Amino acid sequence: MATYAIGDIQGCFASFMRLLERCRFDPAVDRLWLVGDLVNRGPRSLETLRFVKELGDSAIAVLGNHDLSLLLAAEGFGRRGKGDTFDDVLQTPDRDELLSWLRHRRLCHVENAHCLVHAGLLPQWTATDAQALAGEVESALAAPDWREFMARLWGSEPAGWSDGLSGWPRLRVIVNAMTRLRFCTPDGVMEFHAKGGVDSAPPGCVPWFETPARRSAGTTLVTGHWSALGLKILPNLLALDSGCVWGGPLTAVRLEDRAIFQVACADKPSRAG
Repeated sequence: MATYAIGDIQGCFASFMRLLERCRFDPAVDRLWLVGDLVNRGPRSLETLRFVKELGDSAIAVLGNHDLSLLLAAEGFGRRGKGDTFDDVLQTPDRDELLSWLRHRRLCHVENAHCLVHAGLLPQWTATDAQALAGEVESALAAPDWREFMARLWGSEPAGWSDGLSGWPRLRVIVNAMTRLRFCTPDGVMEFHAKGGVDSAPPGCVPWFETPARRSAGTTLVTGHWSALGLKILPNLLALDSGCVWGGPLTAVRLEDRAIFQVACADKPSRAG
């Protein structure tokens, strides 16, 4: 049995299929860890969702910011991006089934010495803390009043963590850290505007994984989200967004031995928006 962690797919279904062939993935014995952003900006979000859903327990997918954008758009919340390409999901007859499945995905998954999360973790959190905090969000998304949570999800404040946070602000910080984080101050105040590589850090900020007192440093974090960072392999980090949706490769890492598998982008970028 092998576990293959795969970077942001974002509707690049043809590339995804080629990568699974390259890995010789067998859903009967192997598992996939998907870092989130299954959908959007690429041309085939619907097929990607259907395929991953059908994998059942063979795949663990955490929520990314684009997955949440789809859920927000389906309920009429937030702002649609001009480059959004998930109308195929919104218009399909099995839309409600797919969106319900997506809404019930995890925000963070911890297993053995690995932590799967889309963007990153704030320096105050251990991986165990993060899984518990993610559980609060997952419960809110599964609750009967989940639409009220979605209506209050949009926004970038508060920008930092405090154990005293409660209610919607608490959940919003958890979501923003785990799905949007790139740069923050050493004490964990998040900055959401800079999207370049590590050399584009705003004044006073560092890449989240370089915060000096990061309490999750003893766990290997498996992440995506940051295409400008590219594939980055450190002893305690597997950052796997190599920018397939922008023409870069799609990347998988086999967790057992850190073998790297890549395929060139096989998807024609959408002209939507």
